[in-house]
Amino acid sequence: MSDSVSGPGSGPLSGPAETGWRRLSPRMLLVHPVQEVVRAAPALLGLLVAGTSSGGKGHLWSAAGVGLTVLFGMLRWFTTTYRISPEQVQVRRGLLNRKVLTVPRDRVRTVDVTSHVLHRVLGLARVEVGTGTSDRRHDSRLKLDALSADEAARLRVELLHRSPAAQSPGAQAPITQSPAASPVPPVAETELARMRPGWVRFGPFTMSGLVTVGVVGGFVSRLVSEGNIDLDRVGPVRETWRWFSAMSLALEIATVLLALMVFVGVASTLGYVLAYGNFRLSRHAEGTLHVTRGLLTRRATTIEERRLRGVEIDEPLLLRAVRGARLSAVTTGLRSKEGGQRGGSTLLPPAPRAEAVAVAGLVLSHTPGATGGPSPVTGPDTGPLTGPDTGPLTSPLTVPLIPHGPAALRRRFTRAFGVHAPILLALLLLWVLGEPPLWPWLTAAALLPVTALLAADRYRSLGHALISGYLVTRWGSLVRRRVVLRCDGVIGWTVERSFFQRRAGLATLTATTAAGAQSYQVRDVDLAEALRLAAAGTPGLLDPFLEPAGSASQ
Repeated sequence: MSDSVSGPGSGPLSGPAETGWRRLSPRMLLVHPVQEVVRAAPALLGLLVAGTSSGGKGHLWSAAGVGLTVLFGMLRWFTTTYRISPEQVQVRRGLLNRKVLTVPRDRVRTVDVTSHVLHRVLGLARVEVGTGTSDRRHDSRLKLDALSADEAARLRVELLHRSPAAQSPGAQAPITQSPAASPVPPVAETELARMRPGWVRFGPFTMSGLVTVGVVGGFVSRLVSEGNIDLDRVGPVRETWRWFSAMSLALEIATVLLALMVFVGVASTLGYVLAYGNFRLSRHAEGTLHVTRGLLTRRATTIEERRLRGVEIDEPLLLRAVRGARLSAVTTGLRSKEGGQRGGSTLLPPAPRAEAVAVAGLVLSHTPGATGGPSPVTGPDTGPLTGPDTGPLTSPLTVPLIPHGPAALRRRFTRAFGVHAPILLALLLLWVLGEPPLWPWLTAAALLPVTALLAADRYRSLGHALISGYLVTRWGSLVRRRVVLRCDGVIGWTVERSFFQRRAGLATLTATTAAGAQSYQVRDVDLAEALRLAAAGTPGLLDPFLEPAGSASQ
């Protein structure tokens, strides 16, 4: 038997060896065996088939496999303990290979509390503590599955809603003993947003149902293949195929597209309701944002506002067509490509764009360090950004963005047609040589206006501003993104210039941060404007480089 300790800053376990360790809820013994059996269902089915074909005792092999799986699921309760000390959160698990995962409490970034249907029936919840570690080789997240719902709520408050005295250096907090002795303290909160029935209309435009189409198609294909099912012998399928085959080609294509659109729309709407039903965003007086959502599987996420570095408003093409958008947080310790996919950074589901902008304003208005910063930055040779008859604009969410000029416009069209034109010429050449039919070339030629529209839309999406201590950048067409990033969260700037950008006098300015996607770009901006943005965003950082650069340009 071996012991190992992992986690940032981990070392020898502090305190008495067996002081303050707690176990998961005994009710998890009714959850984990079921989860393990469901997870091992394909292997158990294989045992059943293999045993039946070899000697007619497949049910015995399958029963033995189920028994071992249930036993494995029950062992987790006996081998998992955890404790909360004033400085650390520790989880100990394993039987033959004992592991202790230790994370300093000041590294806790988020706390997720999830309750699946079976958890809710038994009054349980799964707690996942997120840290700022970005090492992909090791999973540093602390997972406790499952605790009682009251203990999960108390643990979330204990880890994130700490008093200022407890957060000060050298402060000593008592080690929490039994859950019963530590009731969940009342937390003052302000509601920022709540799910409205009218938001369901945005569900079909999320296109999440496309995943359902792939899953259902793969399942049906696997079922037909493994079960040796002859679809020609299934009456409804045979009659439907006969009716479909009697149509013309154009009508067949239209029917398939219509059926696909209806199925994807219904599946997307159902997924939207299940994922975001009962959505609620609130701010707690202790300086955290609390998000709860989910109809069947409920999830609660808590984010410390002091780790918030900005917000991102996403507008996918279809959602933008109905004036919808979604809002997510740019926060340290929660990468957008990971947390965003799991919904951990979501501050508002697909909703009216005006609602997303309003909620983003409420979130940023109380962010520590949100006020002050550099003065509004403008485009070349212009004064402060102003609106018509309104004076200076101070909101980074509504400020008009500075366009990137004719050179960026030409670059959008050059890159778009630089891909489309060679494909079109290749198809034409193949048709002249007599290889493929004419319709692929005609289709590619008909899509030229679409390519032009996408290029123009990509240019309209480009823009930037620097105002009230925030860098604002926008880009994208199929998914238009507007990121509002605090300048004091920027830890570095990168100016990149490709061969074609140098010829056009353009550059791509990248703001590096420890939050969200960890880098945000101002694309195809004039070189002088890129240097001006970086110098104003972090005053003094580029002073040693700006003067030589200016001399070189002269």
